[in-house]
This record gives sequence, structure tokens and C-alpha cells, in this order.
Amino acid sequence: MDTNVDVIVVGAGITGLVTTFLLKEKGVNVLLIEKNTRAGGQLCTVNDDGFLFESGPNTGVVANKDVLDLFNQLGDECTLQTARKESKVRLIWKNGRFCPLPSGLADAVTTPLYSWHDKIRILFEPFRPKGNDPFESIASLTRRRLGKSFLNYAVDPFISGIYAGDPETLVTRFAMPKLYNLEHHYGSFIRGAIKRHPVLAEERKQGISKEIFSVKGGFKNLVSTLETRITPKHLRLGAGKIQIEPVENGWKVVLPATGESYFTPRLISTVPAYALPELFPFIEEKELHPITSLVYAPVVQVGVGMYNGSLIPQAFGGLVPSCEHEKILGVLFNSSCYDDRAPLGAASLSFFIGGMRHPEWVNLPEEEMVAIVTDALHRMLGYPLGTAPDKIHIFPHPRAIPQYQADTEQRLNTVCQLEKKYAGLVLAGSLRDGIGLADRIKQATQLASL
Repeated sequence: MDTNVDVIVVGAGITGLVTTFLLKEKGVNVLLIEKNTRAGGQLCTVNDDGFLFESGPNTGVVANKDVLDLFNQLGDECTLQTARKESKVRLIWKNGRFCPLPSGLADAVTTPLYSWHDKIRILFEPFRPKGNDPFESIASLTRRRLGKSFLNYAVDPFISGIYAGDPETLVTRFAMPKLYNLEHHYGSFIRGAIKRHPVLAEERKQGISKEIFSVKGGFKNLVSTLETRITPKHLRLGAGKIQIEPVENGWKVVLPATGESYFTPRLISTVPAYALPELFPFIEEKELHPITSLVYAPVVQVGVGMYNGSLIPQAFGGLVPSCEHEKILGVLFNSSCYDDRAPLGAASLSFFIGGMRHPEWVNLPEEEMVAIVTDALHRMLGYPLGTAPDKIHIFPHPRAIPQYQADTEQRLNTVCQLEKKYAGLVLAGSLRDGIGLADRIKQATQLASL
């Protein structure tokens, strides 16, 4: 006989965990099911003799009130950590050295990152006509409004840092909606930034700071805290292949590994797009294709520990523009941001390799990845030749980050069509609504409010 459950959530990544936690806090009879034996999805922290390395996302942004609300609910069990003020500096690699990304007007005038032509041209940005292509790429929008050097040495590395993607293929309206709205609603980036001052002031009153955050002890502590608060009664890990079938007034969900069988009127999927065919075999492949065709950037993250941390800048990290033709996308200076990432005087770093421009590099032999990182330590960070990483952990992710490209609108429309066709079904997760941790928490909050 089936056990009745108000809501079943499939997928115990950050979206599924937060959705389940919030529903349970509201007194909803909810069950979270995960095929693997570990919760957290890509969120996983490794501690190697006091060096903390994240195998997945390293940071989030305090971009909405839902982030603050979640950590307030978790209380002292899970401490939100914002990055040191000194680490707000972003570095951009150009012509063999790291240059700080301008943070003010004076820096913008003197920086070697942008051409004088584009520095002068930006003065006229408020007077340029508004674009009319809803599928315009980030690269096209940047060239049109700011110029090629701003694309090469600001936007391109920024997109590499977020999406590991190519700004020529990412659609602004979906991948960077706030940037799109500045032009669409205000006609200009500069004009929009000025007119949004009152909105930003109100956000600051609510605690929304846009600061970079992590969790004390690493994101594994966020995962474990959510697991504990959800309790084993509402969580099934190691469920293996899940059998789901639409039935009258809801859904039947069977866990063959344990023989458990459930009925629920509401089923929320938070699994990646490529996992949907196995989860919903009763949906024809051609129906799912606009969703399952979502492209994911392959990324290798290499965690490096150096007992001598004296050469690491007090900065958030260094990004490498694609036009510089280096073999890394960038490097995060984790221990410059948070004081619990490395032993005293040491450094914890995260190097990134691959992305959409070089997807094949995710399959490089480990010794080649070590060689790439070691070369970056020497040439980019100034470690003497012959210096090797004291600690190294390689985390390959063949399908790491969804790419919101020109097919995004069709994918979103298909999600809506399937949710209408199958009553009680919700298709969520990073296949829509943003890829950042703040986006995932916001989506989970919305799901728990429906």
C-alpha cells in the first residue's frame, strides 16, 4: 500500500535540500529522495591537514533576502561567512601580469586593461540606441555599448568565472538578466545604474549586500546542517533508480532498492536536465529534447595548498581572458577571502581548467593538469621554478555549469507545457532561474511558497 506524502522532492542538491527544509519548517509532510548515497550534489568540501578545498562552487553572492533568511533560520548551526574586505579586488591577466579590475573612475581612466578609444567611447554610452534583439549575446551587447576591450578584459573573464562559458553564445536576457534589464528598462547601463540607486539603498537596508559568501568550515557544513534539520524521516539517500508514474490526482513513486511506495499530489524534480529521461521514461524523447539538449560546460577544478602563502595577493582571485590564450580560466585565492581555508601563513587556491572554449581539457591526464597548475604558480603567482604544490586535489566535472544559450526560451516553454500536461509536476533546478547559489536558494524559497 502506498504511503501518502504531501510533496516529494527528487534530487538532494542545494535546491532540493533547501526546498525540503523550508517545506518541513512549514509543517508540510515532505519527502526528499536522492539516488546517490550523499546529499549536496556538487557541494562538497575536502579538508586536507587544514587546507579546505571545495570540489564544486566555492562562493555565492548575498544577492537576495532569501539567502539571509535561510541562514537566519539555520542559526548558529551554520555560519554565513562573507569575504574579507581586502579581498574585493579582482585581478585580470594581461600581457604577462595580473592587473586590478578598476573599482572607480580614477582607476578606470588609468587602467591598462582598456583601450583609450573605449575609455573615451564609454562617455557616450548613455546616448546609444537601445538594442531590439531579445536573443542578443553578451558579447554582442558589450561590443555595441562598451567596446571590444571591455569585452576582452572585463566581460569575457567575468563570464569565464561564472559560467566557464563563451559570451558569444550566452544570451544576455537569460544568462545575465540584470544587465539586459539595465538597457531594456533604462536604455543604458550608466543611466540604469544611476536610477537604481534608491533600489540598491533599500536592498542594503534589508542586508542585501552583493557580498561574496561561503560557510564557516566549507559548504559541507551547509549540506550537513540541512540534512540534520530535514531528519532521516523525510530523507532517502542511496535510493538508486527511482520509478515514477503519473496516476489519478497525483504521482506514484517507488524505490525498488527498499520496496517503499509513495503517493503524492505534488512532485518536484530538481535533477539536472540530462537526468530527466531516466526519471520520467513515460515522457517521449522528442517532448523532453528542448530541455535535455541543454549544454553544460565541462570544468576541472584543481585545489592547491601552499605552505608558503606569502606570494598570494590580497584579492578575490585572478581571471584570465580567452584572448590571452592561457590554459587556465582563472584562480581563486580562497585563503585571502576566508581565514579558515588554510593553516596560518599558508594558502588555499582553486584553479579552473576547461570550460566551453576547451571542453576537451576535462579529459587531460592528471599529470598534465598538475603541470598546467604548477606552471601557473611559477609564471602568474611568482613561485620559484621547481616549486611544486604541497597539496593538490583534482575535481573533474564533465557537466558542470548549464549554459543559457539561444535555445533557453524554447526550454522554458517546454517546462511550462510539461507542467501543464502533468498536473502536480514541477521541473526545477539549475536548468532554469539561474546557476548561482543565491539563485538556487531563491528558487527553493519560491517552490516552498507555492
